[in-house]
Amino acid sequence: MKKDAHYYALLAMARSVGIEKETAHKIAYASQFVDDAKVNKITLAADNPSDLLSQLGDEIINAATCHSYSDLSTYNYSSMTANTSAFHFVPGCEGKNFPKKMRCKKESKIIETIVEEAVNNADPIKLGITLHAYADTYSHQGFSGIASKVNDVEGVRENNKIPSKILELIKEKSWKQIGVRFLPLVSEQKRDTVVPAYGHGQVYSYPDIPYLEWRYEYDATDNFSSQYQVSRVKNNERFIEAFKKIKDILENFLENNEQYRDDSTVEIDCAEFNSILTARKVEEERIADWKEFMLTKGLFSSSDQNIIEYDHNIWLKEAFKDFINCDFEKRIVNGVHLADDFLQSNWYQYYQGIQWYKKAFFKAAEKNGLSIPNNYN
Repeated sequence: MKKDAHYYALLAMARSVGIEKETAHKIAYASQFVDDAKVNKITLAADNPSDLLSQLGDEIINAATCHSYSDLSTYNYSSMTANTSAFHFVPGCEGKNFPKKMRCKKESKIIETIVEEAVNNADPIKLGITLHAYADTYSHQGFSGIASKVNDVEGVRENNKIPSKILELIKEKSWKQIGVRFLPLVSEQKRDTVVPAYGHGQVYSYPDIPYLEWRYEYDATDNFSSQYQVSRVKNNERFIEAFKKIKDILENFLENNEQYRDDSTVEIDCAEFNSILTARKVEEERIADWKEFMLTKGLFSSSDQNIIEYDHNIWLKEAFKDFINCDFEKRIVNGVHLADDFLQSNWYQYYQGIQWYKKAFFKAAEKNGLSIPNNYN
């Protein structure tokens, strides 16, 4: 899924079930930030307060949660398992061998275990992180977060994409990804030579387009003997089912954490919600629809622009002094100065949340017969 679902739809749903504004914001922000947290290692300047250095050491590591099929640094075992698989392709634990068990499945036993822990925890940021992974089990089902034969597919086709791909590019302002987005125009034979079998790379961004109907062929055998089966996908059904379940999860979280309740909110109409969720529009248009929807339904007011306008740098700006955006677009940032209230910052709470999530992920995987070597046991 993309920002319109991970942030805006989740934000609207959290408010509609009665979660107060700031808590709903933390849940939705943490959910989307999983796709935006690029920095993996931060070295701390020696002149930071001594009490912070004594508690944190001289570096913060393993902080990234976003993945990139075009970034060669993610093509290593740790990134594939502790990042791509853990947060974006939670394994289904089904099959007779490791590659098959790593294949993502909606509502796998792993993600159900983590969801149960999250709803019984009072931390909205941990819940948001978990809901990102949970939502992706619906959209990314069938693919694996490691480079694997599981992801080597054939016969990829779509039948209801917006006709003008150039118009979509212009509206999404995604010029850096023009090459990736035009891969569907490349022949299947050539595609196999340039797109690795990693994640859903070989089916492009199809799983994340909420209105798309598409199909692909995958090797259904345990020994990858090239016996392909057809999988036909209606993304709108997947998205609607996912958010129906997410609503239940949010309600369970609120029942366990009454301190976050806002009785002034009114439950929204599911049909109207789903029509925006799966609208046949480009992402920015769906985001605009979500903003209008939340304002007209009274979920937020015009004074809440800091919430209804997602900014992936907010938590970074709050946590780090002398923040410069270009520095934090890299995987490693050196000589960083921490804000005085760093330990209470949302970014640091997010960092702690992803460490909690990783431990829960590997523990649940082991419990369900999937042994993944890691440093979090």
